[in-house]
Amino acid sequence: MSIDRWVLGFAGAMILLSVLLAHFVSVNWLWLTAFVGANLLQSSFTGFCPLAMLLKRFGVRPGHAFS
Repeated sequence: MSIDRWVLGFAGAMILLSVLLAHFVSVNWLWLTAFVGANLLQSSFTGFCPLAMLLKRFGVRPGHAFS
């Protein structure tokens, strides 16, 4: 699996988790959803993604978006 797919999968999982936590625990968990969305948006313009950098260090195969 490439870095691109890892980033998208991790972001999707964090969004779903934060929505569930917001529903069952506290509405403040929606801030995590906003943070993940903002990070996805800025990385689409800049190509900078902390998770992609971390995965690259661990030797995950690069994709097309994060090389």
